[in-house]
Amino acid sequence: MLRDKEIGDTPEVLALKALAHVAGHDDLGPRFLALTGLDSDNLRAQAGEPMMLAAVLDFLAAHEADLISTAAALGTTPERLAAAARALGGWDA
Repeated sequence: MLRDKEIGDTPEVLALKALAHVAGHDDLGPRFLALTGLDSDNLRAQAGEPMMLAAVLDFLAAHEADLISTAAALGTTPERLAAAARALGGWDA
């Protein structure tokens, strides 16, 4: 798998990949929806919004194991996810 920096992912693209991973994960997806109060229609409608993308990365940051496993699944590092979150105005920007 290509690492995100090798294909030049922007913070937005990296966050969208993280969102896709979370949404498709059996445990993370339902937990994210429950914690945010969103339903799948709202999530789809807001998927490209910087605030939503930052919220997904903040959700991952709240549980280190989720952050690490998502970074591994995306072929990136937790540090790159943190940088993407900061660029989008989240994660203690």
